[in-house]
Amino acid sequence: MLTILKSAWKMNWKIDVVFEEDSLYLWFETSILFMLVKTYCAALSGLEVHTVTIEVSLVKGVMYHFTGLGDVAVKEGRDRIAAALQYTGFRFPIADITVNMAPADLKKEGSGYDLPLAIAILAANGNLVSRQLECYMMVGELSLDGSLQPAKGVLSIAMKAKKEGFKGLIVPQQNANEAAVVEGLEVYGMQGLKDVVDFLSGVRLFDPVRLDIHSVFEEQQALSGPDFADVRGQESVRRALEVAAAGGHNVIMVGPPGSGKSMMARRLPSILPPLTMEESLETTQIHSVAGLMGRNMSLIAQRPFRAPHHTVSEVALVGGGTNAKPGEISLAHNGVLFCDELPEFNRSALEVLRQPLEDRKISISRARYSVDFPCSFMLVASMNPCPCGYYGDPTHQCVCTPGQRLRYMSKISGPLMDRIDIQIEITPVPFKDISKVQSGEPSAAIRERVLKARKKQEERFKDFKGIHCNAQMTERMIHQFAEPDAASLDMLRMAMERLKLSARAYSRILKVARTIADLDNSEKVQSVHIAEAISYRNLDRGDWAERGI
Repeated sequence: MLTILKSAWKMNWKIDVVFEEDSLYLWFETSILFMLVKTYCAALSGLEVHTVTIEVSLVKGVMYHFTGLGDVAVKEGRDRIAAALQYTGFRFPIADITVNMAPADLKKEGSGYDLPLAIAILAANGNLVSRQLECYMMVGELSLDGSLQPAKGVLSIAMKAKKEGFKGLIVPQQNANEAAVVEGLEVYGMQGLKDVVDFLSGVRLFDPVRLDIHSVFEEQQALSGPDFADVRGQESVRRALEVAAAGGHNVIMVGPPGSGKSMMARRLPSILPPLTMEESLETTQIHSVAGLMGRNMSLIAQRPFRAPHHTVSEVALVGGGTNAKPGEISLAHNGVLFCDELPEFNRSALEVLRQPLEDRKISISRARYSVDFPCSFMLVASMNPCPCGYYGDPTHQCVCTPGQRLRYMSKISGPLMDRIDIQIEITPVPFKDISKVQSGEPSAAIRERVLKARKKQEERFKDFKGIHCNAQMTERMIHQFAEPDAASLDMLRMAMERLKLSARAYSRILKVARTIADLDNSEKVQSVHIAEAISYRNLDRGDWAERGI
Protein backbone atom coordinates (compact mmCIF):
# COMPACT_ATOMS: atom_id res chain seq x y z
CA MET A 1 0.00 0.00 0.00
CA LEU A 2 2.81 2.40 0.90
CA THR A 3 4.54 1.67 -2.42
CA ILE A 4 1.36 2.45 -4.33
CA LEU A 5 0.86 5.73 -2.48
CA LYS A 6 4.49 6.77 -3.08
CA SER A 7 4.13 6.07 -6.78
CA ALA A 8 0.90 8.03 -6.95
CA TRP A 9 2.52 10.99 -5.17
CA LYS A 10 5.51 10.97 -7.54
CA MET A 11 3.19 11.00 -10.55
CA ASN A 12 1.10 13.83 -9.06
CA TRP A 13 -2.05 11.73 -9.08
CA LYS A 14 -5.25 12.69 -7.25
CA ILE A 15 -6.30 10.00 -4.74
CA ASP A 16 -9.87 9.32 -3.62
CA VAL A 17 -10.36 6.97 -0.64
CA VAL A 18 -13.65 5.07 -0.36
CA PHE A 19 -14.63 2.72 2.52
CA GLU A 20 -17.30 0.15 1.71
CA GLU A 21 -18.23 -2.87 3.89
CA ASP A 22 -14.84 -3.35 5.51
CA SER A 23 -13.09 -2.80 2.17
CA LEU A 24 -10.81 0.03 1.17
CA TYR A 25 -10.86 1.32 -2.37
CA LEU A 26 -8.29 3.72 -3.75
CA TRP A 27 -9.15 5.63 -6.89
CA PHE A 28 -6.30 7.34 -8.66
CA GLU A 29 -6.84 10.19 -11.04
CA THR A 30 -3.89 11.52 -12.95
CA SER A 31 -3.32 15.15 -13.64
CA ILE A 32 -3.21 14.22 -17.36
CA LEU A 33 -5.67 12.20 -19.38
CA PHE A 34 -3.30 9.29 -20.00
CA MET A 35 0.31 8.15 -19.86
CA LEU A 36 1.95 7.20 -23.18
CA VAL A 37 5.37 5.50 -23.44
CA LYS A 38 7.33 4.25 -26.45
CA THR A 39 10.00 1.57 -26.66
CA TYR A 40 11.71 0.08 -29.69
CA CYS A 41 12.35 -3.42 -31.01
CA ALA A 42 12.48 -5.11 -34.43
CA ALA A 43 10.50 -7.49 -36.63
CA LEU A 44 12.14 -10.05 -38.93
CA SER A 45 10.92 -10.83 -42.43
CA GLY A 46 13.42 -13.33 -43.77
CA LEU A 47 16.75 -11.58 -43.36
CA GLU A 48 15.13 -8.17 -43.65
CA VAL A 49 14.59 -6.24 -40.40
CA HIS A 50 11.97 -3.58 -39.69
CA THR A 51 12.08 -1.25 -36.69
CA VAL A 52 8.99 -1.66 -34.51
CA THR A 53 7.76 1.03 -32.13
CA ILE A 54 5.82 -0.27 -29.12
CA GLU A 55 3.35 2.29 -27.77
CA VAL A 56 1.65 1.73 -24.43
CA SER A 57 -1.03 4.00 -22.99
CA LEU A 58 -2.67 3.68 -19.55
CA VAL A 59 -6.03 5.21 -18.63
CA LYS A 60 -8.76 4.36 -16.15
CA GLY A 61 -10.22 0.93 -16.63
CA VAL A 62 -9.37 -2.74 -16.42
CA MET A 63 -9.15 -3.86 -20.07
CA TYR A 64 -6.13 -4.92 -22.13
CA HIS A 65 -6.20 -3.95 -25.81
CA PHE A 66 -3.65 -5.07 -28.37
CA THR A 67 -3.21 -3.72 -31.90
CA GLY A 68 -0.42 -4.18 -34.41
CA LEU A 69 -0.93 -7.54 -36.15
CA GLY A 70 0.82 -9.72 -33.57
CA ASP A 71 0.68 -13.50 -33.71
CA VAL A 72 -0.34 -15.81 -30.86
CA ALA A 73 3.15 -15.77 -29.29
CA VAL A 74 3.11 -11.96 -29.16
CA LYS A 75 -0.35 -11.81 -27.60
CA GLU A 76 0.49 -14.51 -25.05
CA GLY A 77 3.31 -12.24 -23.92
CA ARG A 78 0.79 -10.39 -21.72
CA ASP A 79 0.55 -13.38 -19.36
CA ARG A 80 4.32 -13.93 -19.31
CA ILE A 81 4.88 -10.25 -18.56
CA ALA A 82 2.31 -10.23 -15.74
CA ALA A 83 3.99 -13.22 -14.05
CA ALA A 84 7.49 -11.80 -14.57
CA LEU A 85 6.52 -8.43 -13.08
CA GLN A 86 4.96 -10.13 -10.06
CA TYR A 87 8.05 -12.29 -9.50
CA THR A 88 10.46 -9.35 -9.73
CA GLY A 89 8.58 -7.17 -7.24
CA PHE A 90 6.33 -5.16 -9.56
CA ARG A 91 2.63 -5.35 -10.25
CA PHE A 92 0.82 -5.52 -13.52
CA PRO A 93 -1.15 -2.24 -13.71
CA ILE A 94 -4.85 -2.27 -12.90
CA ALA A 95 -5.77 0.07 -15.71
CA ASP A 96 -7.07 0.21 -19.23
CA ILE A 97 -3.93 -0.73 -21.19
CA THR A 98 -3.67 -0.19 -24.92
CA VAL A 99 -0.67 -1.64 -26.73
CA ASN A 100 0.13 -0.74 -30.31
CA MET A 101 3.02 -2.12 -32.33
CA ALA A 102 3.78 0.17 -35.25
CA PRO A 103 3.80 -0.19 -38.18
CA ALA A 104 0.43 -1.82 -37.56
CA ASP A 105 0.27 -3.54 -40.97
CA LEU A 106 3.51 -5.49 -40.43
CA LYS A 107 3.16 -9.00 -39.06
CA LYS A 108 4.86 -9.44 -35.66
CA GLU A 109 5.92 -13.00 -34.83
CA GLY A 110 7.69 -14.65 -31.92
CA SER A 111 8.28 -13.95 -28.26
CA GLY A 112 11.15 -11.47 -28.59
CA TYR A 113 8.79 -8.55 -27.95
CA ASP A 114 8.27 -9.45 -24.28
CA LEU A 115 11.12 -7.31 -22.92
CA PRO A 116 10.37 -3.99 -24.69
CA LEU A 117 6.66 -4.41 -23.95
CA ALA A 118 7.29 -5.06 -20.25
CA ILE A 119 9.57 -2.01 -20.03
CA ALA A 120 6.94 0.16 -21.75
CA ILE A 121 4.25 -1.00 -19.29
CA LEU A 122 6.48 -0.32 -16.29
CA ALA A 123 7.35 3.14 -17.59
CA ALA A 124 3.73 3.98 -18.33
CA ASN A 125 2.75 2.89 -14.83
CA GLY A 126 5.45 5.04 -13.20
CA ASN A 127 7.62 2.17 -12.00
CA LEU A 128 10.44 3.21 -14.30
CA VAL A 129 11.53 6.77 -14.91
CA SER A 130 14.14 7.01 -17.67
CA ARG A 131 15.07 9.34 -20.48
CA GLN A 132 17.02 6.60 -22.26
CA LEU A 133 14.15 4.55 -23.64
CA GLU A 134 14.44 6.15 -27.06
CA CYS A 135 18.19 5.42 -27.17
CA TYR A 136 17.98 1.62 -27.04
CA MET A 137 16.45 -1.14 -29.06
CA MET A 138 15.47 -4.18 -26.99
CA VAL A 139 14.71 -7.82 -27.71
CA GLY A 140 14.15 -10.82 -25.47
CA GLU A 141 11.63 -13.39 -24.25
CA LEU A 142 10.60 -13.28 -20.58
CA SER A 143 10.33 -16.36 -18.40
CA LEU A 144 7.78 -16.38 -15.60
CA ASP A 145 10.55 -15.64 -13.08
CA GLY A 146 11.65 -12.56 -15.02
CA SER A 147 14.77 -14.07 -16.58
CA LEU A 148 15.50 -13.47 -20.25
CA GLN A 149 15.57 -16.23 -22.83
CA PRO A 150 17.55 -15.99 -26.11
CA ALA A 151 15.89 -14.68 -29.25
CA LYS A 152 16.31 -15.38 -32.97
CA GLY A 153 17.90 -13.07 -35.52
CA VAL A 154 19.81 -10.95 -33.01
CA LEU A 155 22.71 -10.27 -35.40
CA SER A 156 20.34 -8.87 -38.05
CA ILE A 157 18.59 -6.79 -35.38
CA ALA A 158 21.93 -5.40 -34.16
CA MET A 159 22.83 -4.36 -37.70
CA LYS A 160 19.47 -2.61 -38.02
CA ALA A 161 19.90 -0.85 -34.67
CA LYS A 162 23.25 0.56 -35.77
CA LYS A 163 21.85 1.62 -39.13
CA GLU A 164 18.90 3.39 -37.46
CA GLY A 165 21.23 5.33 -35.15
CA PHE A 166 20.33 3.73 -31.82
CA LYS A 167 22.91 4.13 -29.10
CA GLY A 168 22.74 0.51 -28.04
CA LEU A 169 20.93 -2.80 -28.02
CA ILE A 170 19.69 -4.68 -24.93
CA VAL A 171 19.55 -8.45 -25.41
CA PRO A 172 19.52 -11.62 -23.29
CA GLN A 173 22.93 -12.61 -21.95
CA GLN A 174 23.09 -15.64 -24.26
CA ASN A 175 22.79 -13.42 -27.35
CA ALA A 176 25.31 -10.80 -26.24
CA ASN A 177 28.34 -12.18 -28.12
CA GLU A 178 26.33 -12.55 -31.31
CA ALA A 179 25.11 -8.94 -31.20
CA ALA A 180 28.53 -7.60 -30.18
CA VAL A 181 29.88 -8.61 -33.59
CA VAL A 182 28.45 -5.31 -34.89
CA GLU A 183 31.05 -2.63 -34.28
CA GLY A 184 30.00 0.86 -33.21
CA LEU A 185 26.97 -0.31 -31.21
CA GLU A 186 26.79 -0.68 -27.43
CA VAL A 187 25.46 -4.14 -26.63
CA TYR A 188 24.23 -5.01 -23.13
CA GLY A 189 23.61 -8.64 -22.22
CA MET A 190 21.12 -8.90 -19.36
CA GLN A 191 20.16 -11.83 -17.16
CA GLY A 192 16.64 -10.68 -16.37
CA LEU A 193 14.02 -7.95 -16.30
CA LYS A 194 15.27 -6.51 -13.00
CA ASP A 195 18.70 -5.88 -14.54
CA VAL A 196 17.16 -3.99 -17.45
CA VAL A 197 15.02 -1.83 -15.13
CA ASP A 198 18.02 -1.01 -12.93
CA PHE A 199 20.13 -0.15 -15.97
CA LEU A 200 17.57 2.13 -17.61
CA SER A 201 16.70 3.88 -14.35
CA GLY A 202 20.38 4.43 -13.50
CA VAL A 203 20.29 2.39 -10.29
CA ARG A 204 23.12 0.14 -11.49
CA LEU A 205 25.85 0.54 -14.05
CA PHE A 206 26.54 -2.14 -16.65
CA ASP A 207 29.45 -2.34 -19.06
CA PRO A 208 28.72 -3.06 -22.72
CA VAL A 209 30.00 -6.33 -24.12
CA ARG A 210 33.46 -5.97 -25.65
CA LEU A 211 34.42 -8.41 -28.39
CA ASP A 212 37.53 -8.47 -30.54
CA ILE A 213 35.73 -9.77 -33.57
CA HIS A 214 38.84 -10.36 -35.66
CA SER A 215 40.51 -12.45 -32.94
CA VAL A 216 37.33 -14.47 -32.46
CA PHE A 217 37.04 -14.97 -36.22
CA GLU A 218 40.62 -16.24 -36.50
CA GLU A 219 40.18 -18.49 -33.48
CA GLN A 220 37.03 -20.07 -34.88
CA GLN A 221 38.65 -20.60 -38.28
CA ALA A 222 41.50 -22.48 -36.66
CA LEU A 223 39.16 -25.21 -35.40
CA SER A 224 39.92 -28.52 -37.11
CA GLY A 225 37.50 -30.88 -38.83
CA PRO A 226 37.56 -34.03 -40.97
CA ASP A 227 40.76 -34.20 -43.02
CA PHE A 228 41.58 -35.84 -46.34
CA ALA A 229 44.62 -37.35 -44.65
CA ASP A 230 42.20 -39.98 -43.29
CA VAL A 231 41.34 -41.13 -46.82
CA ARG A 232 43.44 -43.96 -48.20
CA GLY A 233 43.38 -44.69 -51.89
CA GLN A 234 40.81 -43.04 -54.19
CA GLU A 235 43.41 -40.67 -55.66
CA SER A 236 41.31 -40.00 -58.76
CA VAL A 237 38.27 -39.05 -56.65
CA ARG A 238 40.35 -36.77 -54.43
CA ARG A 239 41.71 -35.10 -57.55
CA ALA A 240 38.17 -34.57 -58.85
CA LEU A 241 37.08 -33.02 -55.55
CA GLU A 242 40.14 -30.76 -55.64
CA VAL A 243 39.10 -29.54 -59.10
CA ALA A 244 35.54 -29.03 -57.83
CA ALA A 245 36.74 -26.97 -54.87
CA ALA A 246 39.08 -24.90 -57.04
CA GLY A 247 36.34 -23.91 -59.49
CA GLY A 248 33.23 -24.06 -57.31
CA HIS A 249 31.80 -26.88 -59.42
CA ASN A 250 28.89 -29.09 -58.40
CA VAL A 251 29.78 -32.79 -58.06
CA ILE A 252 28.01 -36.13 -58.16
CA MET A 253 29.75 -39.34 -57.08
CA VAL A 254 28.45 -42.69 -58.31
CA GLY A 255 29.61 -45.89 -56.69
CA PRO A 256 28.57 -49.00 -54.77
CA PRO A 257 27.89 -48.96 -51.01
CA GLY A 258 31.00 -48.62 -48.86
CA SER A 259 33.17 -47.01 -51.55
CA GLY A 260 33.72 -43.86 -49.45
CA LYS A 261 31.35 -41.37 -51.09
CA SER A 262 30.01 -39.86 -47.87
CA MET A 263 33.40 -39.92 -46.17
CA MET A 264 35.01 -37.82 -48.88
CA ALA A 265 32.04 -35.48 -49.25
CA ARG A 266 32.25 -34.57 -45.56
CA ARG A 267 35.89 -33.59 -46.03
CA LEU A 268 35.24 -31.25 -48.93
CA PRO A 269 34.80 -28.11 -46.72
CA SER A 270 38.34 -28.64 -45.41
CA ILE A 271 39.83 -27.85 -48.83
CA LEU A 272 37.52 -24.98 -49.74
CA PRO A 273 38.85 -21.42 -49.31
CA PRO A 274 38.28 -20.13 -45.76
CA LEU A 275 35.31 -17.86 -45.18
CA THR A 276 35.88 -14.13 -45.50
CA MET A 277 34.49 -11.84 -42.80
CA GLU A 278 31.68 -10.76 -45.11
CA GLU A 279 30.73 -14.36 -45.88
CA SER A 280 30.89 -15.22 -42.18
CA LEU A 281 28.45 -12.43 -41.29
CA GLU A 282 26.04 -13.55 -44.03
CA THR A 283 26.19 -17.16 -42.87
CA THR A 284 25.76 -16.20 -39.22
CA GLN A 285 22.71 -14.07 -40.07
CA ILE A 286 20.98 -16.99 -41.76
CA HIS A 287 21.68 -19.41 -38.90
CA SER A 288 20.61 -16.80 -36.36
CA VAL A 289 17.26 -16.23 -38.08
CA ALA A 290 16.76 -20.00 -38.18
CA GLY A 291 17.46 -20.21 -34.43
CA LEU A 292 20.50 -22.45 -34.88
CA MET A 293 23.06 -20.27 -33.11
CA GLY A 294 24.24 -21.88 -29.89
CA ARG A 295 24.26 -19.97 -26.64
CA ASN A 296 27.10 -17.45 -26.33
CA MET A 297 28.15 -18.05 -29.96
CA SER A 298 29.35 -15.04 -31.89
CA LEU A 299 30.24 -16.04 -35.46
CA ILE A 300 30.16 -19.00 -37.81
CA ALA A 301 33.67 -19.03 -39.22
CA GLN A 302 33.66 -22.52 -40.80
CA ARG A 303 31.95 -23.25 -44.09
CA PRO A 304 28.59 -24.94 -43.45
CA PHE A 305 28.02 -28.56 -44.38
CA ARG A 306 24.35 -29.52 -44.60
CA ALA A 307 23.29 -33.10 -45.30
CA PRO A 308 19.46 -33.36 -45.32
CA HIS A 309 17.89 -36.82 -45.30
CA HIS A 310 16.34 -38.00 -48.55
CA THR A 311 12.87 -37.77 -46.97
CA VAL A 312 13.21 -33.98 -46.70
CA SER A 313 10.21 -32.02 -47.97
CA GLU A 314 10.27 -29.21 -50.52
CA VAL A 315 9.58 -26.59 -47.83
CA ALA A 316 12.33 -27.90 -45.56
CA LEU A 317 14.73 -27.85 -48.48
CA VAL A 318 14.06 -24.36 -49.88
CA GLY A 319 12.50 -22.65 -46.85
CA GLY A 320 9.18 -21.00 -46.13
CA GLY A 321 6.45 -22.56 -44.00
CA THR A 322 3.90 -20.75 -41.86
CA ASN A 323 6.60 -18.30 -40.80
CA ALA A 324 9.33 -17.33 -43.27
CA LYS A 325 12.26 -19.55 -42.36
CA PRO A 326 15.43 -20.43 -44.30
CA GLY A 327 15.65 -23.97 -45.66
CA GLU A 328 18.56 -26.34 -46.05
CA ILE A 329 19.83 -24.67 -49.23
CA SER A 330 20.09 -21.32 -47.43
CA LEU A 331 21.66 -22.90 -44.36
CA ALA A 332 24.31 -24.27 -46.76
CA HIS A 333 25.02 -20.74 -48.06
CA ASN A 334 28.78 -20.29 -48.61
CA GLY A 335 29.24 -23.98 -47.92
CA VAL A 336 28.26 -27.46 -49.11
CA LEU A 337 24.85 -29.08 -49.57
CA PHE A 338 25.34 -32.85 -49.55
CA CYS A 339 22.53 -35.00 -50.96
CA ASP A 340 23.28 -38.62 -50.20
CA GLU A 341 21.40 -41.26 -52.23
CA LEU A 342 20.17 -38.62 -54.69
CA PRO A 343 17.64 -40.80 -56.59
CA GLU A 344 15.84 -41.53 -53.31
CA PHE A 345 14.90 -37.86 -52.87
CA ASN A 346 11.41 -36.82 -53.86
CA ARG A 347 11.63 -35.71 -57.49
CA SER A 348 9.64 -32.53 -56.88
CA ALA A 349 12.02 -31.64 -54.03
CA LEU A 350 15.02 -32.08 -56.33
CA GLU A 351 13.49 -29.98 -59.09
CA VAL A 352 13.21 -26.94 -56.82
CA LEU A 353 17.02 -26.92 -56.68
CA ARG A 354 17.31 -25.93 -60.32
CA GLN A 355 16.59 -22.21 -59.97
CA PRO A 356 18.69 -21.69 -56.79
CA LEU A 357 21.66 -23.42 -58.41
CA GLU A 358 21.56 -20.87 -61.23
CA ASP A 359 20.54 -17.69 -59.39
CA ARG A 360 22.34 -18.36 -56.08
CA LYS A 361 19.26 -17.10 -54.22
CA ILE A 362 15.77 -18.37 -53.52
CA SER A 363 12.62 -16.25 -53.71
CA ILE A 364 9.78 -17.63 -51.58
CA SER A 365 6.33 -16.18 -52.28
CA ARG A 366 3.35 -17.08 -50.16
CA ALA A 367 -0.04 -15.49 -49.58
CA ARG A 368 1.19 -13.84 -46.36
CA TYR A 369 4.74 -12.91 -47.29
CA SER A 370 7.42 -12.77 -49.95
CA VAL A 371 11.06 -13.12 -48.89
CA ASP A 372 14.45 -13.74 -50.47
CA PHE A 373 17.19 -15.87 -48.96
CA PRO A 374 20.75 -16.23 -50.34
CA CYS A 375 21.82 -19.77 -51.24
CA SER A 376 25.21 -19.79 -52.93
CA PHE A 377 26.34 -23.35 -52.23
CA MET A 378 28.21 -26.25 -53.79
CA LEU A 379 25.94 -29.18 -54.51
CA VAL A 380 27.65 -32.48 -53.75
CA ALA A 381 25.55 -35.56 -54.43
CA SER A 382 26.16 -39.27 -54.20
CA MET A 383 24.24 -42.26 -55.48
CA ASN A 384 24.45 -45.96 -56.18
CA PRO A 385 24.88 -46.88 -59.84
CA CYS A 386 21.80 -49.11 -59.90
CA PRO A 387 18.94 -50.33 -57.66
CA CYS A 388 20.98 -53.19 -56.21
CA GLY A 389 23.96 -50.87 -55.78
CA TYR A 390 26.71 -53.07 -57.24
CA TYR A 391 26.94 -52.12 -60.90
CA GLY A 392 30.66 -51.70 -61.57
CA ASP A 393 31.75 -53.29 -58.28
CA PRO A 394 34.53 -55.83 -59.00
CA THR A 395 33.72 -57.83 -55.86
CA HIS A 396 29.92 -58.11 -56.21
CA GLN A 397 27.79 -59.12 -59.17
CA CYS A 398 25.08 -56.70 -60.30
CA VAL A 399 21.65 -58.31 -60.74
CA CYS A 400 20.03 -55.33 -62.47
CA THR A 401 19.18 -55.17 -66.16
CA PRO A 402 20.19 -52.22 -68.36
CA GLY A 403 16.54 -51.14 -68.35
CA GLN A 404 16.45 -51.08 -64.56
CA ARG A 405 19.62 -49.03 -64.47
CA LEU A 406 18.19 -46.56 -66.97
CA ARG A 407 14.97 -46.16 -64.97
CA TYR A 408 17.00 -45.67 -61.82
CA MET A 409 19.13 -42.96 -63.43
CA SER A 410 16.07 -41.29 -64.96
CA LYS A 411 14.89 -40.36 -61.46
CA ILE A 412 17.32 -37.45 -61.81
CA SER A 413 16.09 -35.07 -64.49
CA GLY A 414 18.28 -33.86 -67.33
CA PRO A 415 17.99 -30.15 -66.34
CA LEU A 416 19.24 -30.95 -62.83
CA MET A 417 22.08 -33.13 -64.10
CA ASP A 418 22.92 -30.30 -66.50
CA ARG A 419 23.86 -28.17 -63.49
CA ILE A 420 26.38 -30.73 -62.18
CA ASP A 421 29.78 -30.15 -63.78
CA ILE A 422 31.73 -33.12 -62.43
CA GLN A 423 30.50 -36.73 -62.48
CA ILE A 424 32.76 -39.31 -60.88
CA GLU A 425 32.54 -43.09 -60.81
CA ILE A 426 33.97 -44.65 -57.66
CA THR A 427 35.02 -48.22 -57.04
CA PRO A 428 35.71 -49.68 -53.59
CA VAL A 429 39.29 -49.44 -52.35
CA PRO A 430 41.12 -52.81 -52.43
CA PHE A 431 42.20 -54.27 -49.11
CA LYS A 432 45.88 -53.71 -49.88
CA ASP A 433 45.26 -49.95 -50.07
CA ILE A 434 43.06 -49.83 -46.98
CA SER A 435 45.69 -51.67 -44.95
CA LYS A 436 48.43 -49.21 -45.85
CA VAL A 437 49.91 -47.44 -42.84
CA GLN A 438 50.69 -44.14 -44.55
CA SER A 439 47.98 -41.52 -44.64
CA GLY A 440 46.73 -39.66 -47.67
CA GLU A 441 47.58 -36.10 -48.62
CA PRO A 442 46.38 -33.69 -45.89
CA SER A 443 43.65 -31.14 -46.57
CA ALA A 444 46.04 -28.25 -45.87
CA ALA A 445 48.22 -29.15 -48.85
CA ILE A 446 45.24 -29.52 -51.16
CA ARG A 447 43.70 -26.25 -49.93
CA GLU A 448 46.93 -24.39 -50.74
CA ARG A 449 46.60 -25.36 -54.40
CA VAL A 450 42.90 -24.52 -54.36
CA LEU A 451 43.61 -21.04 -52.97
CA LYS A 452 46.15 -20.33 -55.72
CA ALA A 453 43.62 -21.31 -58.37
CA ARG A 454 40.86 -19.21 -56.75
CA LYS A 455 43.18 -16.21 -56.64
CA LYS A 456 43.64 -16.47 -60.41
CA GLN A 457 39.86 -16.55 -60.85
CA GLU A 458 39.33 -13.52 -58.62
CA GLU A 459 41.75 -11.56 -60.78
CA ARG A 460 40.11 -12.83 -63.97
CA PHE A 461 36.56 -11.91 -62.95
CA LYS A 462 37.27 -8.72 -61.00
CA ASP A 463 35.36 -6.65 -63.59
CA PHE A 464 32.33 -8.98 -63.64
CA LYS A 465 29.71 -8.41 -60.97
CA GLY A 466 28.53 -11.55 -59.17
CA ILE A 467 31.08 -13.86 -60.82
CA HIS A 468 33.67 -15.29 -58.44
CA CYS A 469 34.68 -18.69 -59.81
CA ASN A 470 34.80 -20.66 -63.05
CA ALA A 471 31.56 -22.52 -62.35
CA GLN A 472 29.66 -19.23 -62.61
CA MET A 473 30.95 -18.34 -66.09
CA THR A 474 28.40 -17.47 -68.77
CA GLU A 475 28.63 -18.75 -72.35
CA ARG A 476 30.29 -15.52 -73.43
CA MET A 477 32.88 -15.83 -70.66
CA ILE A 478 33.57 -19.43 -71.67
CA HIS A 479 34.44 -18.29 -75.20
CA GLN A 480 36.56 -15.47 -73.77
CA PHE A 481 38.51 -17.33 -71.07
CA ALA A 482 38.23 -21.06 -71.87
CA GLU A 483 38.44 -21.22 -75.66
CA PRO A 484 40.42 -24.36 -76.57
CA ASP A 485 43.10 -24.41 -79.24
CA ALA A 486 42.66 -26.33 -82.49
CA ALA A 487 44.13 -29.59 -81.16
CA SER A 488 42.04 -29.46 -78.02
CA LEU A 489 38.91 -28.70 -80.06
CA ASP A 490 39.52 -31.73 -82.26
CA MET A 491 39.96 -33.90 -79.17
CA LEU A 492 36.72 -32.58 -77.71
CA ARG A 493 34.82 -33.18 -80.95
CA MET A 494 36.15 -36.74 -81.20
CA ALA A 495 35.29 -37.49 -77.56
CA MET A 496 31.74 -36.24 -77.94
CA GLU A 497 31.21 -38.41 -81.01
CA ARG A 498 32.87 -41.60 -79.74
CA LEU A 499 31.59 -41.43 -76.16
CA LYS A 500 28.15 -40.19 -77.22
CA LEU A 501 28.36 -37.21 -74.90
CA SER A 502 25.30 -34.99 -74.78
CA ALA A 503 25.34 -31.45 -76.10
CA ARG A 504 25.02 -29.99 -72.62
CA ALA A 505 28.38 -31.57 -71.73
CA TYR A 506 30.27 -29.19 -74.05
CA SER A 507 30.22 -26.03 -71.92
CA ARG A 508 30.59 -28.04 -68.71
CA ILE A 509 33.77 -29.63 -70.01
CA LEU A 510 35.22 -26.25 -70.92
CA LYS A 511 34.44 -24.80 -67.48
CA VAL A 512 36.11 -27.71 -65.73
CA ALA A 513 39.05 -27.58 -68.14
CA ARG A 514 39.54 -23.91 -67.30
CA THR A 515 39.75 -24.83 -63.61
CA ILE A 516 42.22 -27.64 -64.29
CA ALA A 517 44.35 -25.17 -66.26
CA ASP A 518 44.27 -22.78 -63.28
CA LEU A 519 45.49 -25.57 -61.00
CA ASP A 520 48.21 -26.27 -63.57
CA ASN A 521 49.12 -22.54 -63.60
CA SER A 522 48.41 -22.40 -67.32
CA GLU A 523 46.98 -19.34 -69.06
CA LYS A 524 45.61 -21.41 -71.96
CA VAL A 525 43.32 -24.41 -71.92
CA GLN A 526 45.35 -27.24 -73.41
CA SER A 527 44.49 -30.71 -74.65
CA VAL A 528 45.64 -32.36 -71.41
CA HIS A 529 43.18 -30.23 -69.50
CA ILE A 530 40.38 -31.08 -71.92
CA ALA A 531 41.19 -34.79 -71.60
CA GLU A 532 40.89 -34.71 -67.81
CA ALA A 533 37.67 -32.71 -67.97
CA ILE A 534 36.15 -35.25 -70.38
CA SER A 535 36.90 -38.02 -67.88
CA TYR A 536 34.58 -36.26 -65.41
CA ARG A 537 31.47 -36.62 -67.63
CA ASN A 538 30.85 -40.34 -67.22
CA LEU A 539 27.09 -40.13 -66.72
CA ASP A 540 26.66 -38.10 -69.91
CA ARG A 541 27.79 -41.05 -72.00
CA GLY A 542 24.88 -42.35 -74.02
CA ASP A 543 25.81 -46.00 -73.37
CA TRP A 544 26.52 -45.62 -69.64
CA ALA A 545 23.81 -47.99 -68.41
CA GLU A 546 24.52 -50.58 -71.14
CA ARG A 547 28.27 -50.88 -70.52
CA GLY A 548 29.55 -54.06 -69.00
CA ILE A 549 31.17 -54.21 -65.60
